[in-house]
Amino acid sequence: MSPNRGVVYIKPGKVELQKIDFPVFRNPAGKEIHHGVILKVVSTNICGSDQHMVRGRTTAPAGMVLGHEITGEVIEKGRDVEYLEIGDLVSVPFNVACGRCRTCREGHTDVCLHVNSKRAGGAYGYVDLGGWVGGQAEYVMVPYADFNLLKFPDKAQAMEKIRDLTCLSDILPTGFHGAVTAKVGVGSTVYIAGAGPVGLAAAAAARILGAAAVLIGDMNKERLAHAKNVGFEPIDLTTHDRLGDLVAEVLGKPEVDCAIDCVGFEAKSETADGKVVEAPAIVLNGLMEITRPAGAIGIPGLYVTDDPGAKDAAAKRGSLSLRLGLGWAKSHSLHTGQTPVLKYNRQLMQAILWDRLPIAKIVNVKVITLDQAPEGYKNFDAGAASKFVIDPHGQLSKAA
Repeated sequence: MSPNRGVVYIKPGKVELQKIDFPVFRNPAGKEIHHGVILKVVSTNICGSDQHMVRGRTTAPAGMVLGHEITGEVIEKGRDVEYLEIGDLVSVPFNVACGRCRTCREGHTDVCLHVNSKRAGGAYGYVDLGGWVGGQAEYVMVPYADFNLLKFPDKAQAMEKIRDLTCLSDILPTGFHGAVTAKVGVGSTVYIAGAGPVGLAAAAAARILGAAAVLIGDMNKERLAHAKNVGFEPIDLTTHDRLGDLVAEVLGKPEVDCAIDCVGFEAKSETADGKVVEAPAIVLNGLMEITRPAGAIGIPGLYVTDDPGAKDAAAKRGSLSLRLGLGWAKSHSLHTGQTPVLKYNRQLMQAILWDRLPIAKIVNVKVITLDQAPEGYKNFDAGAASKFVIDPHGQLSKAA
């Protein structure tokens, strides 16, 4: 049996690279399964959702192997796997989904009813999402493989574009889902909250969907500069306390057709004296202020049911002080929840393969080794304008 190493959550602010078990064909309850495959991980990414756990803002247990953004090569398959072969290069949706339950059959693979005993929805290496082992590792097991995995049609071509294709497991479909649920279309004006990787992916999605103007707001100067460099309108939230006025400086009026929240519950605000404080409802309230009547707001940003690091008792339970009356009065449509990756990843793969979507450039992919993963977490947490992609076996460097 081959050795295996993975990135393990130790305590708030600390992850370590450790030896972990080589994957086996068993589900988190210990039941033997035959519908899975074992992958040699080709690329696996650090996500902002991982950072919520590492900051201690969830109930994640120590010892969890992290990582839900996975691309890999099939090296072993269960006897019930029919349509995948050893050597296939595949993208793994971060959702673990059975393909058989009511929600999966309806296309809502983000809330599969069979892969998590505690609640609807499963994911690799994430708190409360079923106990599936994460993929920031050298090898990982993927269940329900025929249903879940997206096979790249040409392995050599895929490796040439692997820095782009690695984004198919989460952030690109998540950004696209945010744009679709915000009803972005030809000629739309769009405001995106957050210039991190998911915000940039949402901006890229808005562009490919035909948006006329894409504004992206943040307080991070480095991330705003990168957003401008790749063609979006940066909105520096530190320069004014009224979001509508900042929007009006670009569009001539303080409203947009569509808005996308790519920040989530760890949103922050700057006080009059320049102090940055947590304000978990500020993004959603701001988006309701600037979105036109009958407009839509997509919310791919993460909101949790329990936040042990919150500053007030209500927020600890996931309760926010929303101006829902404003959204109701303006007939807004709000769409929340995790992204059903399978709904989008094939069409986005085609856009990448046909050079329509240079997502690696847009999110500023930075390749690191598995040994560098703990440092990558620190740099990402510090606000680096990069999407950190882990290369466990040195295959991305060779592909370059």
